[in-house]
Amino acid sequence: MVKAYLRYEALATFGVIASSLANIVYDATGKLVIASALEEVLVWDLKKGIQVGKWREPGNKAEVTCITRSPNNKDYAVGYADGAIRLWNIDATTSTVTLSGHKSAITALAYDSDGTRLASGSKDTDLIVWDIIAESGLFRLKGHKDAITCLTFLSKPDTDAMDVEGAPSGVGISTSGYLLSASKDTLIKLWDLSAQFCRETVVGHRSEVWSFAVSSDQRLVVSGGSEPTLKAWKIDWRILGLSLEALGTTTVHQESTTPASLEKAITLYGQLPRKTRDRIVTLQFHPSEKYLGAQAADKSVEIYRVRDHEQIRKKIQRRKKRAKEKGKEGTVSDEIELEDEITPQTIIRTPAKVRSFDFYPCVDVEKAGHLQLVLSLTNNVIEAYTIPIAKEKDNEEPEEPSRQFSIDLQGHRSDVRALCLSSDDELLASASSNLLKIWNVKTRACIRSIECGYALCSTFLPGNRHVLIGTKTGELELYDIGSSSLIESVKAHDGAVYSLQTRPDKRGFVTGSADKDVKFWDLDMIEDKASAAKAKRLTFTHMRTLKMSDEVLCVRYSPDQNLLAVSLLDTTVKVFYHDTLKFFLSLYGHKLPVLSMDISSDSTLIATCSADKNVKLWGLDFGDCHKSLFAHQESVMSVQFVHGTHYFFTVSKDKTIKYWDGDKFENIMKLEGHHGEVWALAISRQGSFIVTGSHDRSIRIWERSDEQLFLEEEREKELEELYESTLISQMEKTDLQGGEAEVDSAGRQTMETLKAGERIMEALDLADEERNAWEAYEQSKLRGLAAQIPTRHPILIAMGDISPEKHVLTTIEKIKANDLDEALLVLPFSKVTSLLYYVEIWAKKNCNIILTSRILFFLIKTHHNQIVANRMMRPMLDSIRVHLRAQLQRQKDLMGYNRAALSYLQRDWKAKNIADFIEEAPPVEEKKRKFVKI
Repeated sequence: MVKAYLRYEALATFGVIASSLANIVYDATGKLVIASALEEVLVWDLKKGIQVGKWREPGNKAEVTCITRSPNNKDYAVGYADGAIRLWNIDATTSTVTLSGHKSAITALAYDSDGTRLASGSKDTDLIVWDIIAESGLFRLKGHKDAITCLTFLSKPDTDAMDVEGAPSGVGISTSGYLLSASKDTLIKLWDLSAQFCRETVVGHRSEVWSFAVSSDQRLVVSGGSEPTLKAWKIDWRILGLSLEALGTTTVHQESTTPASLEKAITLYGQLPRKTRDRIVTLQFHPSEKYLGAQAADKSVEIYRVRDHEQIRKKIQRRKKRAKEKGKEGTVSDEIELEDEITPQTIIRTPAKVRSFDFYPCVDVEKAGHLQLVLSLTNNVIEAYTIPIAKEKDNEEPEEPSRQFSIDLQGHRSDVRALCLSSDDELLASASSNLLKIWNVKTRACIRSIECGYALCSTFLPGNRHVLIGTKTGELELYDIGSSSLIESVKAHDGAVYSLQTRPDKRGFVTGSADKDVKFWDLDMIEDKASAAKAKRLTFTHMRTLKMSDEVLCVRYSPDQNLLAVSLLDTTVKVFYHDTLKFFLSLYGHKLPVLSMDISSDSTLIATCSADKNVKLWGLDFGDCHKSLFAHQESVMSVQFVHGTHYFFTVSKDKTIKYWDGDKFENIMKLEGHHGEVWALAISRQGSFIVTGSHDRSIRIWERSDEQLFLEEEREKELEELYESTLISQMEKTDLQGGEAEVDSAGRQTMETLKAGERIMEALDLADEERNAWEAYEQSKLRGLAAQIPTRHPILIAMGDISPEKHVLTTIEKIKANDLDEALLVLPFSKVTSLLYYVEIWAKKNCNIILTSRILFFLIKTHHNQIVANRMMRPMLDSIRVHLRAQLQRQKDLMGYNRAALSYLQRDWKAKNIADFIEEAPPVEEKKRKFVKI
């Protein structure tokens, strides 16, 4: 009989407040912040410091890399490391749309001013413009040679309706607007979205451009990279409106020796000095446009003040006055320079490196009296700062920025190095380089946070009221959970305490250290001199020492307390009798040191895991190696048996957890989810769940489910996944034009699109079979032959006795709008002709005309040459043209009627409301007149 195992599944992830791969964003109210937490997005309430929402897509393991807010203030676009973009609604907390077109991680996202289009940039160097309403890609723009770092939509400002001469300006300006993009290839490009080409390339930077900010009047661009200054650029919308011939006539300067070039719309305005040396990460204008924030890859955010016209005029007057006093009146120009417009205001200093920042969405800064911004730090903290607004008088010292809120309780500042569970599996202790945290396993809430030394190992002591940790400096630190205090700290070893374990009889513990000693300790109760009531407290005393020949990496008791296993830096494991410390066995065979080991609950098997990526299983009766397993792709950090079985878990630096059968020497399953090296592992008493801690600062709980698992099925599934990944890479389009084309289709072949194409083919086969059977029946009837009525297909009857064409339409309607084009590309030409037959029926019957039109135009565009060459298809296409035009005209009339009705209602509403306003106006004037007479 085939053996069945129970599957372990991810139950919860916690310990991450804000991961360092993506940016942080305020919501529209400014009360909540949206931050990435590895593959999830968390919504935090800043004031209360609690998590109020979590956005997680089931089955998604890719990390979040980019977040942006829509102008409607409810939707958020989130980019992932696998190239997918998901749209989330803050109220519903569900992903409504998934857009897949990029091959690698999303690095930049931007909505246009209406929120109907979304631009995305990726590490694959492509830009894609998406239609949010239709939920599909419009086009792909190619031109950059490295990862895209920043994107913004540009549209012509309304103030420029007329030119100076009175002629309407901007005749040649793109009706769809422009897109500004920056990349690590040092270039900033301006794309025309109507004609879909690169309008202009800015080559002013000498290093990678990491970010830029555009002012709300669309005239000023500030960009930054690795250079010590920020560059500012002016956008001349007049030049963007000129034709190519008009541009050519204004470029040649007779005096200049440089060759003539076309007049540029984006020109250098000036340079802003920076205080920091590190590269820029984020540049952003405040919503009020009065401030500019510049954040570099260090522990600071610089705030610049943007002066208005009145302040600039006063500054120029002061400058002239000073020049006049010095007698240099002619040297001062009236032209506004960048230093006049933007001036450094203050610097926010933070305790750790800043990952990103966002301004509080408040336009009226003067009324608020201060500037507020939220920062996500690289050490897993979110902080909010307030900056008092400086007064106009320059001699007054501006007040220092102050920290208003901080969210730091729910996670560690560094890697989780040690994990241990209490004996009743209710509490979990996690330790890092400076913090010990106690968590409630059921609610995943942090109930205690205590500062400690650099922890390497930890354990709960009997009673579950105390936690003992071993540190890198050789101390043993004993903490009381109830009072969150350090009771005792003993310098136990001269080197790092790499391992400790409680004795099976619960009366003591053993420690192993880099000073080559194994020390045995007993637990005891002594009177607490600090307390007035002379209460007793827990302590530990050193009983005996076992000297080893090399550094001790791990020590483990056998559950029957008969044997003690010690792993050394010389790659061997020595086994001793516990009572006499007499040598019993030496286990050798690993090529690199054994990092962890565990003995099964029946004391017959010992599993050792090593930095040589192998796990070895040994018998404890003779010390023979039962099996050597190549377990992981990197060092295996920890191994632990499930109580009462010979099943064991291993965790590794290759970010995976594996579940093994120690009797059959088979890998049962692989658990993936961590985004960094997995350092620590803890298993519950009966193996109902396991807990893992990682370099990505997350703690994950994996629960044993009731679903059965068979090894053959698991191996088949792994092979299928491998095949699917190679299949998709084979399906990727090859560029026949040698990479010269700037525009391409936005879609990308994925497993979903391939399956969607197969579903269409199956539906077409079924419908054709049904149609042919009925046609044969009709032909027989016409000839007067005895014909049997064909039986309906069971699938069509099960779906409500629908017609074949309705079945095909329903199948296509179920496909996501974003996947449709790629799914139609999968169809062979024989299926395309079959589909066009159904398109003709849909056009006659007025079935989902928008979808019908989209399918028709895509098929004709893709298979134009074959369709033109096929004369048999001409009558069908003529019929489609006639019927489709009639239906589209009907749709147009309907829309026109509805639009006219809506504009009538709008006029009617305006007329009524303006009338009310006029009626109230006269009494105010009378009051004024009376006041004047007096």
